Amino acid sequence: MFNRTRVADFELAGHSIKAGTSETIDIPVSRLSTHTEISMRVRVIHGKKPGPVMFVSGSVHGDEIIGVEVVRRLLKSVSASRLEGTLLCVPIVNAYGFVAHQRYLPDRRDLNRCFPGSAKGSLASQLAHCFTTEIIARCSIGVDIHTAGLHRENLPQVRISDNRAKAEELAALFGAPAVIVSKLREGSLRQTAADHDCDVLLVEAGEALRFDELSIRVAVQGILRVMANLGMGVKLPRKAGAKSIRSRRSMWVRAPEGGIFRATKPLGALVDKGEAVGYLADPFGDQDVAVESPIHGIIIGRSNLPVVNQGDALMHVAEVEVPGTAEDRLSDIEDAAFADGLFDEDEIV
Repeated sequence: MFNRTRVADFELAGHSIKAGTSETIDIPVSRLSTHTEISMRVRVIHGKKPGPVMFVSGSVHGDEIIGVEVVRRLLKSVSASRLEGTLLCVPIVNAYGFVAHQRYLPDRRDLNRCFPGSAKGSLASQLAHCFTTEIIARCSIGVDIHTAGLHRENLPQVRISDNRAKAEELAALFGAPAVIVSKLREGSLRQTAADHDCDVLLVEAGEALRFDELSIRVAVQGILRVMANLGMGVKLPRKAGAKSIRSRRSMWVRAPEGGIFRATKPLGALVDKGEAVGYLADPFGDQDVAVESPIHGIIIGRSNLPVVNQGDALMHVAEVEVPGTAEDRLSDIEDAAFADGLFDEDEIV
């Protein structure tokens, strides 16, 4: 007789998902004033073979929609019959904000400052509690996908906390243009995950309420690389085009006065300390004021609004640890993202 190890059913919110199957679970969260029930939908892919439990989440902020498309494409590359371990996909965590095209919940709270939440707290706290108990507590690794705020855009980047060796390793092979080591924020999903010994790669890419093809491709390929490294039985996409740029410090360049801002540096541009990233002018153009970078680094975020007030954030610059080949590496990463045969032409948005 053969000695076969049977993979147990995966339990989630009172549902049992058999090994080698996939199921979509609606986890009730609350009801609207109309008594319409709002739930958090989770696609569970439970592999035939044992392995890690991993989550991929999007739209923690309701206007950050890139994660929805990332999950859609990711699911085309993952099969329950070949998967080793379990994948939990939550493309829309904050359904309230998502349907309203709003960042926050109806109670005006930022969900990513309400973790781990409480079953008897505010609406945001209830949703955070649901995600913490049903998703984070079951996982050893997660990828949480975000975008820049409204009227801003981010270069694709992975943010990790310090002193998390596995997250460090996975972030390096993810293949994003930049890896940013940043402090954990109290009340954040990432902080709560760390408390549960769950490593989280926070992906920042693109802008609110928009799809961005480079950001989507980098995220999908990066998640597949992570899963392949964890031995989850997925096909490894091509290697990243180059090593990610790494940074431990970043600063926002702010408007020294109000006016009309003309950016002269794009996302991904390498800038020297004191170099102009754009110019501010009054509406008649009588004065032109150079806006300079305070540090030597790479532009990882920027505002899309030319009309600015004094103190407005204009450019987000990350200090580069090894600046010499930074721009060439960014170009190689972008080329690799679009050279991958993972998507057909009709998949391009």
